[in-house]
Amino acid sequence: MITPCINICVIDPQSELCEGCGRNLDEISNWSRMSPEERRAVMDGLRKRLESLATTDA
Repeated sequence: MITPCINICVIDPQSELCEGCGRNLDEISNWSRMSPEERRAVMDGLRKRLESLATTDA
């Protein structure tokens, strides 16, 4: 199973997104139960989420 996890599991308190992969807690906990299409949809938006986290931390 493909996963965006990079073993930097830190949840940003403001956005509630993982600073490593960009997923929220629901997405992380449900990942193994999601369909491949659902996982792909989440993964397609992660880059934008991580960029947003980087700009709010600056």
